[in-house]
Amino acid sequence: MKLDKVTTILLWVLLAVSAVLIVSMMTNISENEADPTMGAWINTNLVWTYVLLGVGAVIAVLFALVTTFTDKDAAKKGLISLVFGAVIIGISYALASDAIPQFYNVEKFLADGTLTNSISKMVGTGLYTTYVLFILALVGIAVSSVSRIFK
Repeated sequence: MKLDKVTTILLWVLLAVSAVLIVSMMTNISENEADPTMGAWINTNLVWTYVLLGVGAVIAVLFALVTTFTDKDAAKKGLISLVFGAVIIGISYALASDAIPQFYNVEKFLADGTLTNSISKMVGTGLYTTYVLFILALVGIAVSSVSRIFK
């Protein structure tokens, strides 16, 4: 019971910090793109997002490992999921192009090395992976809904 209370308090604190950061950013938005205050708040919110993403990923991996080592069926399902994910990422990588996209001010990103062919390939892989997973989620929802009708 104590762990539930600690978890609830921690989640409320994270929500409060996130809310304060979002409100602060929204109050400092201006039309001037060169405004350093606005840029600082955007960067702060991005860092906070990365922190939350990292902490969430670490917690998810730790709980998955604990479940894997305590339950053999979960380990088998986890291994199947990893193989399935690797296949989707492999297919997405094969479909992705390493061509540099043409957009406004692309020369700046090419000159400073921010955008390369390999980065373009990785971005394409991420996009294709997202598309495939989104389509699979929609198909899963549809199949689940239809199967409930026939039960």
